[in-house]
Amino acid sequence: MQPRDLSAHVEYVAGRGIEEVARELGREPDELIKLASNENAFGPSPKAVEAIRDRAASVHSYPKASHADLAERLAERWAVDPEQVWLANGGDGALDYLARAMLEPGDEVLVPAPGFAYYEMSARYHHGTVNEYQLSKDDEFAQTADTVLSAYDGERIVYLTSPHNPTGTVVAPAEIERIAAETDEETLVVVDEAYGEFADVDSAIELVEQRDDVAVLRTFSKAYGLAGLRLGYAVTPSEWADAYARINTPFAASEIACRAGLAALDDDAHVEKTVETVEWARSYIDDAVEAPTYDSQGNFVLIEVGDASGVAEALKHKGVIVRDCTSFGLDDCIRVTCGTKPETRRAVDALNEVLAAR
Repeated sequence: MQPRDLSAHVEYVAGRGIEEVARELGREPDELIKLASNENAFGPSPKAVEAIRDRAASVHSYPKASHADLAERLAERWAVDPEQVWLANGGDGALDYLARAMLEPGDEVLVPAPGFAYYEMSARYHHGTVNEYQLSKDDEFAQTADTVLSAYDGERIVYLTSPHNPTGTVVAPAEIERIAAETDEETLVVVDEAYGEFADVDSAIELVEQRDDVAVLRTFSKAYGLAGLRLGYAVTPSEWADAYARINTPFAASEIACRAGLAALDDDAHVEKTVETVEWARSYIDDAVEAPTYDSQGNFVLIEVGDASGVAEALKHKGVIVRDCTSFGLDDCIRVTCGTKPETRRAVDALNEVLAAR
C-alpha cells in the first residue's frame, strides 16, 4: 500500500536550529546565534510567558472560551466582526483554511516566485494546481499589479506577500486593490502580512471591509515572538460568516496559544522594542555589509553574496546561522534575520570576514 501520488509536492525547507547545528559542530548552543528563521530576537512577550505559566493547569479543557475571546479581541483591533477572524494553528493553518474554503480539485492558484513554499504546498494538499508569477531581481523584486496581472489566467486564488519573504518588498494597497478589481469575481486575493508589523505600509485589512474578494493573513510568530506556539489567523470577508465553522480543524488554536496571544496583544512595549530594533538592524546591515543588499520592510535582509551555500557554511563555522536562499531559487543570496544589536554586529563582522576571504 502506498500514499497518493505526491511527486508534484515540494518539501518545506526550514532554517536549521541552534541545537542541531551545535551538535554537528561539536559546540555548545550558547556559542552560536541563529539568524535564519526570522524569529523575534527578544523572544516571546513577557506577558505571554506569564499567561502560559498561569494557564498551564487548564490545558485539560478545550479552548472554547479563549478562542472566542481572542477572536473578539482581534476583531476589535481590526474593526471587523469576530466571525471574520479565522484563528488557526499558525499562519500555515490559516492558509489551509482558505484553501479548504476556496479550492475544488483541479482549481489553479497563482503564487510568487521566489516565495514562501507553503502557498503551493497548501494548494496541492487540497488538490489544486499551481502557477507562478516571477519577481525580478532586475526590478529589486518589486511587487506591482502589472507583474501579477500579466501572469494571471483566471486562477481561483492569487497569493501576495507584503512584506515578501525572502526579499522584504511590499505591495502598496492601491496595487492590491487594482489586482482584486482586475481579476475575476470568483478569484480570491490572499495577502500574507506575516511581517506586517515591521512594514511602513497600511494593512490590506482595510480592503476586506470594502470587498468580498480579499482575505488577509496575520501571525503571532514574528513581532509577538510566539512562533513555537503556532498561532495565526486570517481576516476574511463578512459574507463568509458561516464558512469557518464548516472547514476549521476543531480547536486548532490551543488554549495556551490563545491565552498567550491575548496577553501578547497587551504588551505594546515588547512589540515596540522589537520593531525599533529591527529598523536599526536593517539600516545597520545595509550600511555595514560589504555586499549588495535589498531594501526590506521585514525583520530580515536579503544579501547578494555570490555562492550562498558556501557563504552560509562558512558563517556556520563562525557561529552564525543564516538562511541559504537556494531553496527559494536564489543561489547567490543569503537572508539574515535582524537580531539584537550585539547579534547583528557579530553577524555583519563574520559575513564581512567570510566575503573578504573568498
